[in-house]
Amino acid sequence: DIFSFSHDLPYRVEFFGDFIESIRTFEIESQLSVEHVKSITIVPNVQSKFLTQNNISLLEYVDADTCVWIKDVQFTLDVIQEGHKKATQLWKALPAQEKNENPDWIDPVYSFCNEKMIADQLRDFGVVEFGKQFFYQADQTISFDIRPQPSFNKDFNLLILNIKNNDAEKIENLILTDSTKQIERLYAILDDLDKTAKFTPIPVSIREGFVDREQKLACYTDHQIFDRYYKYKLKKGYQKSQAITLKELRELKPGDYVTHIDHGIGKYAGLEKVEVNGKSQEMIRLIYADNDLLYVNINSLNRISKFSGKEGALPKMNKLGTDTWDRLKKTTKKKVKDIARDLIKLYAVRKTHQGNAFSPDSYLQNELEASFIYEDTPDQEKATADLKRDMESPHPMDRLICGDVGFGKTEVAIRAAFKAVADSKQVAVLVPTTILAAQHYKTFSERLKGFPCNIDYVNRFKSSKQIKDTLQNVADGKVDILIGTHRLVSKDVKFKDLGLMIIDEEQKFGVSTKEKLKAMRVNVDTLTLTATPIPRTLHFSLMGARDLSIISTPPPNRQPVVTELHVFNDKLIKEAVEFEVNRGGQVFFIHNRVQDLAQLGGMIHKLVPKASVGIAHGQLEGDALEDVMLKFVNGEFDVLVATTIIEAGLDIPNANTIIINHAHMFGLSDLHQMRGRVGRSNKKAFCYLLSPPLSTLTSEARKRLSAIEEFSDLGSGFDVAMRDLDIRGSGNLLGAEQSGFIAEIGFEMYHKILDEAIQELKDDEFQGVFQNEKPRPFVSFT
Repeated sequence: DIFSFSHDLPYRVEFFGDFIESIRTFEIESQLSVEHVKSITIVPNVQSKFLTQNNISLLEYVDADTCVWIKDVQFTLDVIQEGHKKATQLWKALPAQEKNENPDWIDPVYSFCNEKMIADQLRDFGVVEFGKQFFYQADQTISFDIRPQPSFNKDFNLLILNIKNNDAEKIENLILTDSTKQIERLYAILDDLDKTAKFTPIPVSIREGFVDREQKLACYTDHQIFDRYYKYKLKKGYQKSQAITLKELRELKPGDYVTHIDHGIGKYAGLEKVEVNGKSQEMIRLIYADNDLLYVNINSLNRISKFSGKEGALPKMNKLGTDTWDRLKKTTKKKVKDIARDLIKLYAVRKTHQGNAFSPDSYLQNELEASFIYEDTPDQEKATADLKRDMESPHPMDRLICGDVGFGKTEVAIRAAFKAVADSKQVAVLVPTTILAAQHYKTFSERLKGFPCNIDYVNRFKSSKQIKDTLQNVADGKVDILIGTHRLVSKDVKFKDLGLMIIDEEQKFGVSTKEKLKAMRVNVDTLTLTATPIPRTLHFSLMGARDLSIISTPPPNRQPVVTELHVFNDKLIKEAVEFEVNRGGQVFFIHNRVQDLAQLGGMIHKLVPKASVGIAHGQLEGDALEDVMLKFVNGEFDVLVATTIIEAGLDIPNANTIIINHAHMFGLSDLHQMRGRVGRSNKKAFCYLLSPPLSTLTSEARKRLSAIEEFSDLGSGFDVAMRDLDIRGSGNLLGAEQSGFIAEIGFEMYHKILDEAIQELKDDEFQGVFQNEKPRPFVSFT
């Protein structure tokens, strides 16, 4: 196998003696072949300092008759100069001892050309320069009557005027985008505003639009019309669904109990090469009762799942060739059906309630969605479609959107809120913390700027008079979207016409708040957002008592957070803080005892004197807390020593290191939420979990820390919640009647049987409730 850094995929070269039989690319995670190739060029992954040949620059390597096209020579040379200068300064600042200890570190003189060398080398080629000013003496100048596309900033009346002016001059109007969704939105918007404005859609994307008067062409780009970011093409990642089973297989250790869907519970005994029809195949070896052996082909991985039952209790292994396992599955299904029946009745009651059926999308809704500055991820697109379908139905929506922190749940919520406002309904947005209320108010206001929508918020940073005025405006229908904490469920908060309730991180609210929410949401559409749903929430969603959308696709250029588990030590803290501050970033240091924060802040300042430290906790007065947070957001502090007040909602892309002290004291979803505060930009982010030695911790605390370290992939919030179900056990979720048979057959098999039971009840006993529903796929756990 060869994986050169210059290729997107690794290559597998198969030999017969000294002869190459085949060369093919393969997926690194799943090991599945992608395509056969005839030849490959291997670029060595070797640092140039260690090569015996002389170093040559890129331009020396290029053929002499090559024509070099360059937009702005002076700007390019300035960038090269700046990079060379920065690299040289960093190298000079390194202590001599560190250079001696790391002989593979390279002096920039070996790696970089300076700007003068590049400028001289360019003279040897034919150079085509663009722009008004030229660096070299021009032999020939060519002028074109091409101008950049005018800026519209979402002003569609201006766009229509532009299109019509072009029509008058017989200039053809082309709109270029590789998104069919954007084309549909544009047609809807222009159709609503002026049916005579015509354009031709071209399904490709270019960086910038232009008007060519010679060729009579006007090329517009959707991202410039809607003021969005241009979508760069990215390297295609492997499909997560393809990789998951092999990842789980790697995590299995010999001796682990597994469940085979047809043969029951056995022990995993590793992988083994077995001769089948004269060919060697890799098989999974399973041991059953009386040392019976079962070999499972690696292509049948979907039939095996890791057994997870009651902690501390060993499962009974099945004997091959008997009907014990089938009988146990049938008994379990009968018991499970009783539980499923109750859940479906709950679902059926919700379906009988009459809610408000919202109108189909208006042109303003299309305009809002088209102006999202990023490209929708596939999961975001699906979640948006799901909730619109729910909102347009006559039954009250109860949808849970589970998506990792920073994956775009808020954008989906804003679209739902605006859809409700467009139908003259009010929206309540409930959040667990005061800071998150302020953050959401800022996000909603910026996103809905320029649209007919009045947004306000209530939290403890506002005076009593301000809150009273806001609530009066809500009662009068002058506020369309109200954002706040549990204050929104108080008796004095009266909406004129509430149509949608958005609840962020429902698990953070107290029991009394949840009871009040239950009463509020009977005939109101409800959308719940969460990064790591607590097991009960997740359980109900998986069983069909609530509708579930999962956003597991990360935004472009997002990297996983590197998560490491350590015992508390000054050297690690010093290195982590220094590294982040030196690259211009910021650090969160989390400790949940208010009385220790000042001491820890002093320790960090002593370890890294150049780092400025701020302290934040919930006992600070409202203004003082907001002041500290705003200073950190504005970059006035390098390190914020805080309690878990930062857990929900703070969005600071420049903070890319988080250190969590006494990590063993936190729940799994709390740790996942806090880790989500970093890694919200394209910089690599780090999460350090500090705890006493693992041997001193309880079994559950060890498992929690291992789970959070293991699930550091992007989009692992759902996995974290599933592991939480596993660690805490599922017997206490819907009553003791489940725990017995979950212990007997394992959690994953229980879910498979539950899925089957629900489907059978839907098709038979409750056919009338579900007759208008489209068949929907089940969540798979193997």
